[in-house]
Amino acid sequence: MVASILAACGIGVGIGYAVHGTSTTLSTPPRNPAATGGSPSGGGATSVPAIAAEIAPELVNINTTFAYETAQGAGTGMVVTSSGRVITNNHVIDGATTITATDLGNGKTYDASVVGYDAADDVAVLQLNGATGLPTVTFAGSSARLGDTVVAIGNAGGRGTPTAAAGVVTGLNQTITAQSELSGTTEHLIGLIETNAAIEAGQSGGPLVNGNARVVGMVTAGSSNFTFSQSSSRGYAVPATTFRPVVSDIVNGNESINVHIGPTAFLGVRVTSVQQPGALVVQVVAASPAALAGVLPGDRIVGIAGQTVRSPETLASVLATYHPGAQIQVRLVNQSGVQRTATATLVSGPPA
Repeated sequence: MVASILAACGIGVGIGYAVHGTSTTLSTPPRNPAATGGSPSGGGATSVPAIAAEIAPELVNINTTFAYETAQGAGTGMVVTSSGRVITNNHVIDGATTITATDLGNGKTYDASVVGYDAADDVAVLQLNGATGLPTVTFAGSSARLGDTVVAIGNAGGRGTPTAAAGVVTGLNQTITAQSELSGTTEHLIGLIETNAAIEAGQSGGPLVNGNARVVGMVTAGSSNFTFSQSSSRGYAVPATTFRPVVSDIVNGNESINVHIGPTAFLGVRVTSVQQPGALVVQVVAASPAALAGVLPGDRIVGIAGQTVRSPETLASVLATYHPGAQIQVRLVNQSGVQRTATATLVSGPPA
């Protein structure tokens, strides 16, 4: 299916369904957790509102612009350093041309830059520019177990007000397949926590916490531009034991096959799968490297940087190894079957 650009804030990212459980909306996230029954030192929160109140000031609402201001999205992030380092899902920021984050503890909005990401594990690290003195999330000392009570908290519906959804852990080590409508690529996410908490769109990237408001996972699942290939009535989260080592690699600059450090190299095309090998160009962003190189809608990309392109996934994986400023050769076949080669100088932006 050809990728579709979304235009409504709150449906661009996050989870696009509600499942069994209960949810609580906080009208104003309190800065003192003790005011609503939580424990200032953590570990004392027992009710859903108290748990949400305790962790809400340690979160950010993430707002993104895609495809050069033609679409918007919203998600959630967890603050992990007082200087503004934030963890979120890669699919929350994947394809974004601008990213801002509003800290729920102080109400300030910051421009955010991408430190790095791992698409395979759906993890990204952001830096809030100019942030200082932010409260940070606390991680659980043990992994989630079947039957554990958990609470998912985040920017439900992109409304800007944190919502807490309670449930239990219904599965471990789950595998799902999701497709990005923006890039046309698919991702196979493994080792996930499954929960029946009533997760909503916009909570992607937010914490899944235990009854003591300690983070055991990061909410991730399908949305309007990140959809499951199979039907699902459950929510999923990346275990903290999975994403914390990834975050460490990103922060320490340890680039690998899966870990990309810094901003993405941008070519400026939207592509889709076809029966023939390659990635069919369905849109070329104006003034992008692709446009300047003469790439046209209807062209089929069959090679890039000396490597054969057999699918949109191949194109994305090759581009992910490059950084802005790199000059690459793009091998194309037009609608008449004529092959040609174009030279493009990549810039900073979304991953295609």
